[in-house]
Amino acid sequence: MRGPAAGPRDRPATRRLLVDMTACRARGLCAEVLPELVALDDWGYPIIAGRVPPGLEGQAREAVRLCPRLALRLSR
Repeated sequence: MRGPAAGPRDRPATRRLLVDMTACRARGLCAEVLPELVALDDWGYPIIAGRVPPGLEGQAREAVRLCPRLALRLSR
């Protein structure tokens, strides 16, 4: 007998949020949009905390879309 189907929050994280540090200008918008995964260092540059859980993929896509320097991307 099978259990309930896995929901989006139950699946393992398969995507990574990556930052191009040469393009980033430390504006901090990514940390505002996605504080669960992005912290800022002492100079305002993002520190990404691991893989993106499926429940946060929408917010991660929004952070990528809003980055003024196009320094963020999602990869598999």
